[in-house]
Amino acid sequence: MHSVQPLSAGLRRLPRFASAGVGALFGLLSACVQPLTVARSDAATVLANRTITAPNPGLPGTHKVARLYYGSGTDARRPEYRDSIMYRTGTVDASAFARTEPANAKSRKKYWGYDNTAFPLNARVWYPEGEGTFPLVLVVHGNHRMTEFSDPGYQWLGELLASRGFILASIDENFLNGNIRGENDARGWMLLKHLEVFRALNDSAGKPLFGKIDMKRIALMGHSRGGEAVAIAGAFNRLSHYPDDATVRFNFNFDIKALVAIAPVDGQYKPAEQPTPVSDYNYLVIHGSHDGDVSSFMGLTQYNRFRFTRPGTEFKSAIWMHRANHGQWNTVWNNKDNGSYSVRALQLKALVDGEEQRRFGRVVIGGFLEAALNGRAEYRELFRDHRAAGDWLPPEMYLTRYADANTRWLATFEEDVDVSTGTAPGVRIQADSVSTWKESDSPSRARASTFRSNMATIGWNNAPAGKDTTVARWPARIAVTVPDSLRQAWQLSSSSALLLTIGSTDQKPGPRKVSRDTTKRDSTTKAAAVKAPQKKEAPKPKRPPKDTVAPDLTVELEDASGRTARMPLSTFGAVRMPIESYIYRRKGRDKTQFPTLAEPVMQTYVMPLARFTSAAGGFDVGSLRTIRLVFDRKRSGAITLDDIGITR
Repeated sequence: MHSVQPLSAGLRRLPRFASAGVGALFGLLSACVQPLTVARSDAATVLANRTITAPNPGLPGTHKVARLYYGSGTDARRPEYRDSIMYRTGTVDASAFARTEPANAKSRKKYWGYDNTAFPLNARVWYPEGEGTFPLVLVVHGNHRMTEFSDPGYQWLGELLASRGFILASIDENFLNGNIRGENDARGWMLLKHLEVFRALNDSAGKPLFGKIDMKRIALMGHSRGGEAVAIAGAFNRLSHYPDDATVRFNFNFDIKALVAIAPVDGQYKPAEQPTPVSDYNYLVIHGSHDGDVSSFMGLTQYNRFRFTRPGTEFKSAIWMHRANHGQWNTVWNNKDNGSYSVRALQLKALVDGEEQRRFGRVVIGGFLEAALNGRAEYRELFRDHRAAGDWLPPEMYLTRYADANTRWLATFEEDVDVSTGTAPGVRIQADSVSTWKESDSPSRARASTFRSNMATIGWNNAPAGKDTTVARWPARIAVTVPDSLRQAWQLSSSSALLLTIGSTDQKPGPRKVSRDTTKRDSTTKAAAVKAPQKKEAPKPKRPPKDTVAPDLTVELEDASGRTARMPLSTFGAVRMPIESYIYRRKGRDKTQFPTLAEPVMQTYVMPLARFTSAAGGFDVGSLRTIRLVFDRKRSGAITLDDIGITR
């Protein structure tokens, strides 16, 4: 259970000699500020046992770190890109992508000294000294005041990754910041133009990066609007033409292996008015519960759209960090998610320390790049089950999602509106003794917004019925059948794993419903209906108190011979109630701003089938016939269910 507890008494005490008027004002201000509250952490238990034995990817490596700048050499506002450059670059005409309103274009050109027809290619680069070729990572900031330059804010990543044998470039796109909209396609396109720069730098004899860049191991990383930009760049990289104007030709086709989105927005740019389609990269997205700018985990919509079209080594992961904010991923932005406004409006004291937030970033981004670019498979366990990283992570709470290119989906709830059918041919879903069973779009924390992914909601109430309240009832359950044809085609074995994505709710379902056959005709005659006495309308039931007991359940597998193996869901990850987050200082504002105080992020549980074999001798994973969720560990409750699959 994760209750919300007060952490401080609020405002500083006034001097004894304060006037009555000031005291009254103090009382008014105090009444407007809600107590500082955060959800109670279970990290001491959940993160107690690290199982990964590889070195911590968030700690510095053995390489000595060097730094350089490249740029236009004429930048009036950025002396480092004018006076300190190792390479001089040209400019690019971005007018097809960055469309500036005429009212702003003149003032922007006056400030920068150039317009969207001559954007510079500027970057600061951290790289490892010594012999060898090294993977290349580009990181790009998001929107911020254009006069407070954002690109220096990723030095913490540059120094870490360079020491571990990566080249990292922080890209300057500050000229796209400020009062400009609809420019995220320009941000993504600019990243690809910088890759062209690095291709040239790799061939620049006598220069520090000559022959040091492995152009077959590339990752793109972005923060905020930059987080959406990396997905756009991933899509543009494989296109031959600009979707919104096919007279603009593309010829990129870089060997990009991985994309990282940090607290991204989504949908600010839509190619051809469609959500950005991205597939067949390694993909990581991270977000914080106390993000005061992108206040909902918008990156989950891109995560849900992300597809693998072929078997391979690629994987995707989404990680939500409790108490992280938007700005502390960038040391220039820090804790001010909306500029100076944040000091007055946001509950800054609820945030995790900025260095602790970046410690999390070092571990998960470092581990992801080791796995995606260097083939270090041992780090993938961090994304299948974050408990495996244990004490590497700050002692906070995390929710994680995972899938990979070898996952075969039994049910994603996307294909139709039939609750009884799965995604793969022949898969059937049956419910027994449940109170609620329906499909719907996944809501997000943002008002009137969803994660664009269908899910099932299942509620149960096993309370005794009738006069004898001592007799336990048959526990409710959901069963997913695996046809013989799929078992054979997918070659299930002890190296396979079951994936279940489950979310908790605070619903308390009422008594079980009796199945109704609505095809039978009503035998009541019209005359009888007219004479029937009118019943008084029952009063509306009061909203029941929120549930506080985590919805653990039993996962039961059955093979073709009828043998079963059963394990609690909590064996494979933390099972929690929804984790509430209070972002704002003003009392009651969170409740009016958001439909729910808890971001409804679901958790993926990766369950090796070998664990079930160990739990029940004789159980044959190769002939898995039925997967059941048995709601026998809590009398009543409700969960959301999505993405049931099998992987290796």
